[in-house]
Amino acid sequence: MGGMERKTVRLSRATIDYRELGQGSPVVFVHGLLVNGDLWRHVMPAVAEAGNRCIAPDWPLGGHVTPVPDADLTPPGLAGMIAEFLDTMDLSDVTLVANDTGGALVQLLLTRNPERIGRVVLTPSDCFEYFLPPLFAPLPKLAKVPGFVWLLANAARPRWVQRLPIAFGYLAKRPFPDEIADSYLAPSRRSKAIRKDVTRFLRTIHKRHTLAAAAKLGDFTKPVLLAWAREDKVFPVTLAYRLADVLPDATVVEIPDSLTFVPEDQPAVLADAIVRFVTAN
Repeated sequence: MGGMERKTVRLSRATIDYRELGQGSPVVFVHGLLVNGDLWRHVMPAVAEAGNRCIAPDWPLGGHVTPVPDADLTPPGLAGMIAEFLDTMDLSDVTLVANDTGGALVQLLLTRNPERIGRVVLTPSDCFEYFLPPLFAPLPKLAKVPGFVWLLANAARPRWVQRLPIAFGYLAKRPFPDEIADSYLAPSRRSKAIRKDVTRFLRTIHKRHTLAAAAKLGDFTKPVLLAWAREDKVFPVTLAYRLADVLPDATVVEIPDSLTFVPEDQPAVLADAIVRFVTAN
C-alpha cells in the first residue's frame, strides 16, 4: 500500500510492530483476537488522506509475529499495554478505533488510563456480559487444554473451515483474500511462542472485566461513536444502544450490509464515519 510504513516500538515488556500512514491528528487502531493490523488496511488510506496520522499496531492477540513472553496478557494488562504504547509514542488527543476483542480492551483503557484519549470509535465489540460472546464463550476453558491453540490454528487452515460460523463465517460477509487470511492465522500456526501468547490471553478472558468497565464508563465524558453493524450476529446492535445509555457523549450509527468485521465488509463507510467524527469533535 502506497506510503504505508512498517515500524517497531519497544515497550517495557514487549516489542510491538505497527503500520503508519499519513500525518496530522493521531488515529490508533485496536484489532481483536486472531487478526492483526491488516484488518484496517482499507480504512487507513482514506482516514490518512483526510489529514490524520493512522497507526495500526499488531497487538499480541494471535496475529502478531513478534512474541511477547514477558508481557502481562490479561485483559487489564493489554489495556495497560495500549496506554504504554500511546505514552511511548508521545501521542495525545488520540482517536482510538477498535473492533471485536479490541473494543473490550479499549473500554478497560477508558476506565483506567484515559488521559491521552480525545475520542473513541467502537465498531462491534465485546462488552457487558459478551466477553466472549456466546458463540465463542467456550474458548477460555478450552484454552486450558494442552495443545488446544495448536489444534485451533491448524483446524482453521482450510478456506472452507474459515467460512464456518465458529471461525470467520459470522464475523465477515465475504471471504478474506488468501494472503490476508494467512496474515491473520499463520503466526499462531507456525510459532509455538505466539501460541503461548494467545493461550495466556484466552485463559484470562472473563465477563467480569467488561462488566466492571461498563460500570465506570459513565465517567468517560469525551465523544464516542458506536459504528455498529446492523446485521451483526455475534454482537447484536442492541449492545451499541446499551453502551450509548451508559456513555455520556455517545452516538450510534448503524452500518448496513456488514457483520462484526466492519473494516473488512464496509471499509469505505467506516472510514467516512471516522473522518466525519474526528472533524466534528
